[in-house]
Amino acid sequence: MSLFDLKLKDVHTKLHEKEISVSDLVDEAYKRIEQVDGQVEAFLALNEEKARAYAKELDAALDRSEARGLLFGIPIGVKDNIVTKNLRTTCSSRILGNFDPIYDATVVHKLREAQAVTIGKLNMDEFAMGSSTENSAFQKTKNPWNLEYVPGGSSGGSAAAVAAGEVPFTLGSDTGGSIRQPAAYCGVVGLKPTYGRVSRYGLVAFASSLDQIGPITRNVEDNAYLLQAISGHDPMDSTSANLDVPDYLSALTGDIKGLKIAVPKEYLGEGVKEEVKQSILDALKVLEGLGATWEEVSLPHSKYALATYYLLASSEASANLARFDGVRYGFRSDNADNLLDMYKQTRAEGFGDEVKRRIMLGTFALSSGYYDAYYKKAQQVRTLIKQDFEKVFEQYDVIIGPTTPTPAFKIGEKTDDPLTMYANDILTIPVNLAGVPAISVPCGFDNGLPLGLQIIGKHFDEGSVYRVAHAFEQATDYHTKRPTL
Repeated sequence: MSLFDLKLKDVHTKLHEKEISVSDLVDEAYKRIEQVDGQVEAFLALNEEKARAYAKELDAALDRSEARGLLFGIPIGVKDNIVTKNLRTTCSSRILGNFDPIYDATVVHKLREAQAVTIGKLNMDEFAMGSSTENSAFQKTKNPWNLEYVPGGSSGGSAAAVAAGEVPFTLGSDTGGSIRQPAAYCGVVGLKPTYGRVSRYGLVAFASSLDQIGPITRNVEDNAYLLQAISGHDPMDSTSANLDVPDYLSALTGDIKGLKIAVPKEYLGEGVKEEVKQSILDALKVLEGLGATWEEVSLPHSKYALATYYLLASSEASANLARFDGVRYGFRSDNADNLLDMYKQTRAEGFGDEVKRRIMLGTFALSSGYYDAYYKKAQQVRTLIKQDFEKVFEQYDVIIGPTTPTPAFKIGEKTDDPLTMYANDILTIPVNLAGVPAISVPCGFDNGLPLGLQIIGKHFDEGSVYRVAHAFEQATDYHTKRPTL
């Protein structure tokens, strides 16, 4: 049995009873990475020297009874769009291939305060644009359940590393489903917090009004620990909510008697595979057995979510990615004769096809004469989508449905068809447009590939989301299954 199969509190018990050391945990991470990462390709950069030195510091703190951090000694991987001081951060893009940041993101600083050990940086779709981690400029991450399949995206490296047992905890970012979709594909637990719950300072921006950093773990309890550690107001982020962070662990009672669940008919409609529908209906039976009730509802504007999202996200991306021009940092083309040429050549050579596609789409939507027809209209529809959720939450505690319409697909299967690839996020995107929290937990298998149950909550009510997810997890054994690598 791996040490990473233990829950965080059990690891802490073993540490305090001197059965294991922090150095043992860090050894286990690097040993496992050496064993399996050649197949999975989840990590882009390792932090081995510093991680081992910090582990020794923490072991000394343990001897002095100074182990107070919430995540004390836990090895963690960080998605490569979250900046880490003196540890290469590339966003899986050639344009940032040589970028070593001079500061830490707020979440990385909070991990350090919680005494977690950063093991390395994880592969992703370039600038978080994609649903399969095939858009990385450096490598294609594989799904540990079947190496011929994608792990999902854009946080594919983060989900695959947890599923493969390389690290017990990772951080991802979620713009339109980029934590929950790979969590579903890889059979792990992934949460997108409420927009504003976790600081975005130091997260390389894709779409600023949608991006949110969140935790990926093997079980719900550990997920709550990790969210507890990274949440809270940050004066460095003007979109960070100035609200107290509740004790998420106190929500994990297992008791959901009298809880009211809404199941949107749109989430079990056309395009959702029969096996996926069945796994959700089975999950609802489990929750009914625990004393909850459910009813079918409608989120009528969710059919417009995909078009709305790709207009808004691409528009914000075209503005955010203008800063990568070869002048101050990152890659610079050697083929330019003048300044304008340098901008053009640098961006042409540095960005991948998907990034260029979205920059062009966004620039078009924001251009004179088209702004009102596209961008403004998309913002109006976004408001309607948000109101749909608010209306349902007047009568129900949580909304439940599948995380994805199908299990993972084969590597290369959808690369030539961007629209089919985009449709993959159809069930996760409305959550980002509304800014509410949602979690994906394992709820079944289809041909040996994991399926995810999505639980959506009210604004800043991660506690209820965790309560339902934990109750479901305790009543089933899907979260205990492991891929064989």
